[in-house]
Amino acid sequence: MFGLGWPEVLALVVIALLVFGPEKLPQAASQAGRMLRQVRQMANNAKSDLQDNLGPEFANFDPTDLHPKNFVRKHLLQDLEDDWNRPAADRTPSYDEPYADSSTRTADDELGYGEIPPYDVEAT
Repeated sequence: MFGLGWPEVLALVVIALLVFGPEKLPQAASQAGRMLRQVRQMANNAKSDLQDNLGPEFANFDPTDLHPKNFVRKHLLQDLEDDWNRPAADRTPSYDEPYADSSTRTADDELGYGEIPPYDVEAT
């Protein structure tokens, strides 16, 4: 929850105990719980309203996909992650891996992913 570990939660409880006192701490905790429940309910209602108003073509829409980190991971890095999780024999070579042997190539062959094109000194 919120990236907090046990030491941070314990420190927050001690601070809350000092600020509210032992008499008012249970009341403050119940109010905080109610407020958190209401915020979650409002967020879920907003999400369902958004999905209902967008129509059936956006049935799989998830608002968390709009966060920049999730957007990049889903749309740009997904292919790389899928490629990385495959066995090495099935993977396409990356720039960190050795390039395919180009000595058996003819001029009509297409370059594969990650291969260096032949260099012609006279062409430059």
